[in-house]
Parts: sequence; C-alpha cells; structure tokens
Amino acid sequence: MTGVLDGLRIVEGSAFIAAPLGGMTLAQLGADVIRFDQIGGGLDYGRWPLAPDGQSLFWAGMNKGKRSIQLDLRSREGQELAAALVTAPGEDAGLFLTNFPPRGWMDPSRLTAARPDLVMVVISGNADGSSEVDYTVNPATGFPLATGPRGLNEPVNSLLPAWDIACGNLAAVGLLAGERKRRRTGEGSVIPLALSDVAFAMTGHMGRIAQAHLGQGTPAKDGNYLYGAYGNDFATRDGRRVMVVGLTARQWSALVEVTALASSFEALTAEGHDLMTEGGRYVAREAITAVLAPWFAARDLVDVEAAFAGTGVAAGVYRTFEQMLDEDDRVSTENRLFQGVNHPGVGAYLMPGSPLRFPDAGTPPPSRAPLLGEHTDEILAGILGLDAAAIGRLHDAGVVAGAA
Repeated sequence: MTGVLDGLRIVEGSAFIAAPLGGMTLAQLGADVIRFDQIGGGLDYGRWPLAPDGQSLFWAGMNKGKRSIQLDLRSREGQELAAALVTAPGEDAGLFLTNFPPRGWMDPSRLTAARPDLVMVVISGNADGSSEVDYTVNPATGFPLATGPRGLNEPVNSLLPAWDIACGNLAAVGLLAGERKRRRTGEGSVIPLALSDVAFAMTGHMGRIAQAHLGQGTPAKDGNYLYGAYGNDFATRDGRRVMVVGLTARQWSALVEVTALASSFEALTAEGHDLMTEGGRYVAREAITAVLAPWFAARDLVDVEAAFAGTGVAAGVYRTFEQMLDEDDRVSTENRLFQGVNHPGVGAYLMPGSPLRFPDAGTPPPSRAPLLGEHTDEILAGILGLDAAAIGRLHDAGVVAGAA
C-alpha cells in the first residue's frame, strides 16, 4: 500500500530522537526516507533498550519504513556520495533532514550550490548552534521544579523526552512546508529548528511564560493533582491506581453520578465551593479527594472499570509497559495502528504504524526498520546511477558497506 507522500524522497542524517522521528513520521506516510550512517552505525545504533541479541530496539523503533545506506563519512569519497544523494535531481527529491552540525560537506552553502532548490531542515540544540539535548533543555523550562509530590525540594525530570518528540514532529512539518513553498515558487529553503526554541515555545503556548511574566510565580509541587481543574489518582482495593479527571462539566457530572456521592458534594457546595467550574473544583481538590478516596478503596480495579464503562467518566489506569501490553486492547492488533512484524534477529513483535489515517489515500501498514546498510547497493544504483563495477570498487575500498 502506498501513502499520501508516495514518491517524495527525503535523505536523513540523524541521531537520537528528534531527527529520526521526523524522518520516520514521513516514511510511515509513504515517503522514501533514506538514512545514511557511518559504516558500523552512528551514535544511536546501539542505544538502549536492547533486544536479547543486543540489537537496539530504540534504533529499530525510530527508523521504521526507511532505507539504509552505510558510508565512510570520514573519507572524501564517502562525503561526496552523501552529498550527491542529498542533491540528486528530481522534482520530488532534494529534501534533507539532519541534526548533524551543518559544516564541511553538509554546509548549506555547498549543498545549495549543487542544488539551489534544496529544502533542508537543520535541527540544533540552541539557535546559536550550541549543543543541547532534551534532558538538558527540560530543566530550563520550569516544569521539573513544578513536578513531583508536595514538599519535595528536588526537581523531577520526565522520563518522556517531550521536547524531542515535539521537535521531531515540527521537523516533519517544516520539511513539508518547505517543499510546499518550493512547489509554489521554485525556491529552496534552509530551515533551522532549535530544540530549546521548541521547548520554550511550548512552555509559552501553555501559558506558563505569561504566568511568570505577570508575576504569578511558579505553582508549588502538587503531586498528581491536575493544575487548574480537578484530577487526581486513587488507590483501589487490590493495589492498583487510577487517574480520574473532572476537567469538563460533563466529566464531573458523570463522576458524581457513577459514584453516587452527590449528597457529599452538595455538602461541599454548601460550604462555599463552586464545583461546577474548573477553578472551583481545583480550589476544592483536597476536599473532593477526601470524598472520592473511600469509594475507590472499597473496590477492585475490575469493579471500577466496570462502573465507569460507557458513562463518560474520564479515567485512566496506571500500568507498567508490560501491563499496558497485557491489558489494554488499544495496544494490540485489535487497533489497526498495530501489527505483528518480524525484525530479523529480534523476532516478531507489535509495531505501530502512523496514527494519521487517510481513508481515501490509504495509510501504509507498519514496516520494520532496515538493517544497517540493507539498501546500500540499490540506492547507489537506483539514485546515483552507479554500475556494478563501480559499486564493487566502493565496497573494496571500504567507502560503502552493505548489511552484515
């Protein structure tokens, strides 16, 4: 099955999360994404988690649907091949996504001299080109000092690299926007994208910068309470935990009805709490929790889920990765997002495709990541037009390599 981006060719030089995620997002919509790596693998080729045979499940997860070529990027000839791939002719080619420093053969001025209409997205840590990663940007956003249980003085970082994820998706948008501009004007674009800019922009979008600018400070750590509305987690009788949210009036009314605690909440209203507004529920969060906690403590998780099913109550069960796989039908082949796909050397496991669905154009099914260098020869022949003798010479000279 082809996707909506069928025919679009993108070259990717990347490591870690943001840039590989951007390329994979486009590959899962049908684009031909060619990832080049140093022979033997790049910085993230062995990144944890690992399969039992030592292969990186992270690398396999971030590169689904791409093609792979191994080049000796330390050699002049290897760099020339990579540059030729980036600038190869074609109306649907000339698209380059990277988070490598744009210098040497990757200097935009050198690449655009060979292809003036090149569209190039360059991800950096900071806008001045200096280095940052998600786990160093995040401390600067203020969120770690507002996250965690009450009274905790230490910052709490998120295990989820949220800024990398946002940056990767913006990189995909930027590449498509640049390609759209080129189709309209014939002009290429070199598009810088700084990880720290993404993080600070999102912090601003969520009102936190305005909050500080207007002198309202940083909210104190408040455990799992939902800021600005009602939400908290509860322990069930069998030791599981459930997050319950009363963000909207409908969600709140459903929660009150299902738990049959209307009289208790009416008593809170009589005490002056406005439970029909988000802010009122937030102010009364501790009193609401005191009313709800015994209801959960008297029931096992299965009883809570049965009571909430189909009622409009907004709730989520806390699960480990293993429990998610065992218990949640959304993470199974019952959801067309997932299929069991075999990865050579690792085995078959559940893989997600693109969450975007195009009913008329079709969305390709999930496809495994390539083996390192799996498509070296076909890329050299099919895109650069090299014959078998030339490709053989490159292999003999150690300039290129295929899959082990």
